[in-house]
Amino acid sequence: MRVLLDTTFALKGHSGTGVYLAHLVPALEQLGVEVVEARHEARRAPGRGGVRSAVNLATDLQWGNVELPRRARALGCDVLHHPLPAGAFPSVVPQVVTVHDLAFVHFPKAFDPKFRRYALVAHRAAARRAAVVVAVSQATAEDVHRRWRVPRERIVVARHGPGQEPEARRPRAATPRHFLYVGDDEPRKNLALLLGGYARYRAAAEEPLPLVLAGSASAAGIEGVLLAPRPDAEHLADLYAHAAALVHPSLHEGFGLTPLEAMSAGAPVVAARSAGVQEVCGDAALYVGAHDAEALGELLEDLARSPELRRDRTERGRRRAAEFSWARSARAHADAYALAISGGGRT
Repeated sequence: MRVLLDTTFALKGHSGTGVYLAHLVPALEQLGVEVVEARHEARRAPGRGGVRSAVNLATDLQWGNVELPRRARALGCDVLHHPLPAGAFPSVVPQVVTVHDLAFVHFPKAFDPKFRRYALVAHRAAARRAAVVVAVSQATAEDVHRRWRVPRERIVVARHGPGQEPEARRPRAATPRHFLYVGDDEPRKNLALLLGGYARYRAAAEEPLPLVLAGSASAAGIEGVLLAPRPDAEHLADLYAHAAALVHPSLHEGFGLTPLEAMSAGAPVVAARSAGVQEVCGDAALYVGAHDAEALGELLEDLARSPELRRDRTERGRRRAAEFSWARSARAHADAYALAISGGGRT
């Protein structure tokens, strides 16, 4: 089986889609799937509206709807895989798209209105046109079916594996140094809950632990908050090893790659309730409401004071994380490709 896979978004580095592509390709090759990578090297950085965004949109449409199908035909590929819901215009080569989440549907105010309007039309159309949709969780699969009316027989669930390589992990420290957040500060990530809960914890604790924001998030001038901009794998492993917990306040996740990464590294997880995160973490995580800063502050205090609670959540998390792997994800993707090739995904 030969698959043309659009790996353009691996160019963005340690984004969720970049991690997905970086791990999926070798896992597919281990299965014997021949992966032909195609990257749109000329794509510019996001334009954030205006002329550049219009140019990017035009080049993306040309790339996804014309150039990729042309390459797939020329290279004799059996299937074309878009790792984001784009393209999938009619082609002699069957096409598969991955849908990660429908956050812009659930929380429209957390997204730029222009992007939301575009995604509501273009992403839904791509999912409907594709021979098969890969959903990264059962929660996303249900969203795609109920909200976009894609038949269940055309949806294959392929859950991710942990994002961090096993050799990068560190032994858990006996005494925690900090609480940890990994990600950016886009509205969907709900940093107001994190900072509000941390402020309550800090006001109540005698010797409060600092909060480390790792990634591109920023909270300059807030007492006790430290920044670790875009840590490399070694630094991130060290942050996980010394964390009393990863705090994941996101309003909506299609999967929950960061909590899975934390659990695999042995860090306890505190998360806002959302279907994708709960599907991944099960009873290993501690949950709060998406706007309940008081409850979050109390959980942080409990975790900071109780080695037994941290140990229990570490053990639960490691057991839960062991249920996920990129090998399993690759097998599900291979099933999706086979379904698309056979035409069985089409009604």
